[in-house]
Amino acid sequence: MTTVAALNPVQSTEHHGRVACWDPVAECTLVMAKPAAEPELFAAYHRGAVANYARFGVSDALDSDLQRCADDTALFWTLTDLDGRVVGGVRAKGPLLSPEESHAMVEWAGQPGEAEVYAMIAERIPLGILEMKAAWLDKDPTPGRLRSKMIARSGFHAMAMLGINFCMASSAAHILEQWRSSGGEVAPIPATPYPDERYETKMMWWDRRTFAVHGEREQVAAIFREMAQVQRSTQSRPPHALYRAGGRSTRWTRQPVQESAGA
Repeated sequence: MTTVAALNPVQSTEHHGRVACWDPVAECTLVMAKPAAEPELFAAYHRGAVANYARFGVSDALDSDLQRCADDTALFWTLTDLDGRVVGGVRAKGPLLSPEESHAMVEWAGQPGEAEVYAMIAERIPLGILEMKAAWLDKDPTPGRLRSKMIARSGFHAMAMLGINFCMASSAAHILEQWRSSGGEVAPIPATPYPDERYETKMMWWDRRTFAVHGEREQVAAIFREMAQVQRSTQSRPPHALYRAGGRSTRWTRQPVQESAGA
């Protein structure tokens, strides 16, 4: 049985609008930040995503322009190994205000399931949706399995911080199978041939209220611990006020949220 460790709150750090936590099992540091707060780190994440997508021949599915991608990103996560290399990451856009803001509408355009995608997004918008995009991991297979589980948990950190209920993602079926560990459910709609006919892209939803029913026990326990750490750190101010305040950061401990030196 694989052990999944919660991010260690003792080793959490707050610096210029980011949260950084060390995971001793996956042997890497998870950083959650806004692109404007960590532009160099976001650039490293973006370079890795561009290279990874090119390796699989799907560069058209990713915006290669760094600034446009940053402007479209609410939060991003990176995984950094012991040598200081960025070895994976993911980004989120949102909270979505309309179905048209979701890239999923592009992916299912003109395909069976397009109407269902629109309806699912529209129905959930009042409770808040983040769309997870451009996840990638380094090719190293052994730690990669553990690090994939970290990425699968990442959206819950933002859900806790922003006070929203849903995350969504679209990806190849074999990637979504890995993310089922955190309680995601594949939507019952036809797959779409995106970015081309070699792929069958499906949609996954994470519901903050029901994920524990569907996730692996170790992942669910880690998610609850990590979400509690985020919620304790943000309880002194409204979640959306924290989201809108540029340059502010959260510490995943019991201490009150503090302004960073760069705020």
